[in-house]
Amino acid sequence: MPYMFGFFLVVAIVTSAIAVMLTVPAERLARGLRLAAPAALIVIGVVLTIIGRGSIGLPLAAVGLTWFARSRGVSRSGGRASGARSTVRSALFEMELDHESGDLDGVVLTGRHEGRRLSSLSPEQLLALYDDTLDDPDSAQLLAAYLDRRIPGWRERTQTHHGTRQGGTPGAGPMTKEEAYQILGLAPGAGAQEVREAHRRLMKRLHPDSGGSTFLAAKINEAKDVLLD
Repeated sequence: MPYMFGFFLVVAIVTSAIAVMLTVPAERLARGLRLAAPAALIVIGVVLTIIGRGSIGLPLAAVGLTWFARSRGVSRSGGRASGARSTVRSALFEMELDHESGDLDGVVLTGRHEGRRLSSLSPEQLLALYDDTLDDPDSAQLLAAYLDRRIPGWRERTQTHHGTRQGGTPGAGPMTKEEAYQILGLAPGAGAQEVREAHRRLMKRLHPDSGGSTFLAAKINEAKDVLLD
């Protein structure tokens, strides 16, 4: 009798799994498959225990439960890349935004301060560096976004109002998917729902209406469009 019960239970599970695979959207199915393997171990362990093979079934069920808990933790992380950081790059800077703290910092990629972090430069050095970036609108706007946070009122302190393209589109060619994932702080292959959640989370921090950067907000919007196109 226990064997028959186990057989019918397995048949029911397999039939249900096939039905789900045929009806559930691919994105949700992929997310569910990450939980399917540990769930299968749990079911097999329970069935073996019922039919009197508890010495095998109970350890299998325990492994499945541990695996299932870890898989749920990864799923809830929203597919974020390690460190939960967004990266925006221009010819002169690589800027990083920490998702948790909201801290913005960057590295100078070329020129007299090459290799130094913006946070290590004095206000006078930063303002002089801004003057050097005006031939590169993308770099100028990245540095302006940093200065807005680091030195409030810096625009009034400098007389170099050269009309940077606030809110303009990046001029270094179309954004690639790799760049879009980096900007949203996501691992490659993240699903559409994860893209939307990352976009929503970042826009809360960087939207101009909340004191954020028009340029960075435009980059975040572009990254979402590239990945959802």
